[in-house]
Amino acid sequence: MICCLNPDCPNPLNPEANKLCQTCSTPLIPLLRNRFRVIRVLSDEGGFGRTYLSHDVDKLNERCVIKQLAPKFQGTWSQKKAIELFEQEAKRLQELGEHPQIPTLLAYFEQDHCMYLVQQFINGENLLKELQQKKVYRDKEIQAILLDLLPVLKFIHDRGVIHRDLKPENIIRRHTDGRLSLIDFGSSKQFTARVHNKIGTSIGSHGYSPIEQIRDGKAYPASDLFGLGATCFHLLTGISPFQLWMEHGYAWVANWRQYLRSPINAELDDVVDKLLQKDLQHRYQSADEVIKDLTHKQPLLLPSASKLASKIPITQTAYLPKKFNILRSLVLVSAFILLFGFGESWYQQFQRIQTSLSSRLNQPHHSQGNSEAVLVHSPKINFRNISLTNTLQSDDNSVLSVAISPDGKTIASNSDRIIKLWDLATGEEIASLSGHSQRVNVVTFTPDGQTLVSGSDDSTIKVWNLATGKPIHTLVGHSDSVHALVISPDSQTIADGSDDNTIKVWNLATGRPLRTLVGHEFWVRSIAISPDGKTLASGSFDKTIKLWNLSKGYAIRTWKSAKTITSLAISPDGKILASANRDRTIKLWNLTTGEKLFTLPGHANTVTSVSFSPDGKTLASGSRDHKIKLWNLATGEEIITLVGHSNTVTSVSFSPDGATLVTGSDDHTIRIWRVSG
Repeated sequence: MICCLNPDCPNPLNPEANKLCQTCSTPLIPLLRNRFRVIRVLSDEGGFGRTYLSHDVDKLNERCVIKQLAPKFQGTWSQKKAIELFEQEAKRLQELGEHPQIPTLLAYFEQDHCMYLVQQFINGENLLKELQQKKVYRDKEIQAILLDLLPVLKFIHDRGVIHRDLKPENIIRRHTDGRLSLIDFGSSKQFTARVHNKIGTSIGSHGYSPIEQIRDGKAYPASDLFGLGATCFHLLTGISPFQLWMEHGYAWVANWRQYLRSPINAELDDVVDKLLQKDLQHRYQSADEVIKDLTHKQPLLLPSASKLASKIPITQTAYLPKKFNILRSLVLVSAFILLFGFGESWYQQFQRIQTSLSSRLNQPHHSQGNSEAVLVHSPKINFRNISLTNTLQSDDNSVLSVAISPDGKTIASNSDRIIKLWDLATGEEIASLSGHSQRVNVVTFTPDGQTLVSGSDDSTIKVWNLATGKPIHTLVGHSDSVHALVISPDSQTIADGSDDNTIKVWNLATGRPLRTLVGHEFWVRSIAISPDGKTLASGSFDKTIKLWNLSKGYAIRTWKSAKTITSLAISPDGKILASANRDRTIKLWNLTTGEKLFTLPGHANTVTSVSFSPDGKTLASGSRDHKIKLWNLATGEEIITLVGHSNTVTSVSFSPDGATLVTGSDDHTIRIWRVSG
């Protein structure tokens, strides 16, 4: 089918072969700007234009959203204002689209006397539709919505933008990961001194927009916070604030509790009440204030001393003879089977882990902390001979993180709230680890290969016993999601990066926090550790990279970037830091001097993940352009581009022998690439 672009056409869908619309006789346009194929109407803007679902043929028919502005009454004030707001929306998306919860601007152009704005398609349901599907929102769900959206509001407010139209229709919950995206920046406006001091045009939605915005045309960060409070009220009660505003004006906000289906907890009650204050000066003034009130009571949950004493400290194995470590692991597996029976399912799942541990008895011993131990006797690898050998399907969930065990036999990956273990040789699923209450974002094996560590949107880190499939510790202390994890080479220390802007360092054996590294001003989404375990690198959405003395906890150096840092990796010899950026490039830095060595040209879209080969001669990178590239670090040249994923490549990881590359993607798959010959 082909869609008519006349905004007044009552039946815009036509057979593909038509040249003219069968309803209104308007000439049909197969491809807007020779690139975008319009599929169907998503919404109507009252004759001034429509919003369409479309395919971007330049990006393998990836779905996108096209907003059309076809203003009538040429030359009138209304037309000029509509065009001004439309252009403002495009500028805002271009500026703010680097945030993962805001749609990216793909194009902005004029064609046939209409303006078109093309943006990323967010696959999900808005909160109004979610509410209409008879969903009942509990206190914790409302708190989760607030904690998911408040950092987005902080992001736009820090950049001088107010959304001005916060309501359930403009908040979409993505199907892939459940996170919320903020859309429709058509009403957004820079809050400058001129705006503060001059009465402007009233823009927003009655009931959701505060009095200073509707009456005076003034917009502040606190104005968006009122809209957020009204949204929470709507979800809690099922009653539209617009209906209440039509009947009572702003009087309803003083008595909002009377509409609740049931009482809510005192903490959330206080927050919603302060969000809904009619008077600007009595309302929250910033997103940070709300976040503080929602998170300041979170407890620090750690195992009791008696429970800690009953656990076998994982890192103590480094000081025991290697064969004893393996024997002890085998005993643990056997004990598990004796305790819980010889059920075929668990036996089969952990038989491979037991075999994997046993095989380590025959591997040559390498001293702890030796960064070159893995590839001491490896042959030279020709990555031009690498090809796809297996594709693993991870249900219907994005694969955000993949890790390969130190013996090169097992893959760990996230799948929503669970962790899956796979046999690297056969691609068969070995086991599933369950325990996180929200999506798992990152997984990593300890260098000794005996435990797995995971970070989640539930703000916790879990340390897993691979023999039993049960968590040894749950580390609680962050107030937001954990997206980055590294383990020290001696398997004694965990360091993580969180969306609460901090890095925490933990004792792996006891689960106790050692220190918190503070300095980043926005999410810490990437982290790397030097082979000697002394230096930590962190990358943030605040567009900086920081180097830290891990044992002392102080910052050694800060690099500033023009764009967000998305991934970091340190070479096996500890000399080079690789950083991936939203400017689509990869930069290589001298870790000792801080000097930038050179820039790799990168990808056609944001680089999301980088990883060094074990010999340090090759760098792998994954991108939102769906591709993986391998780079020769001696020359800076691209070796090969690997194509196969149909969505963003989120994670790349080399096997210990360097001959296998494992990649994860938003297309719900894990792909295994191997060097032949």
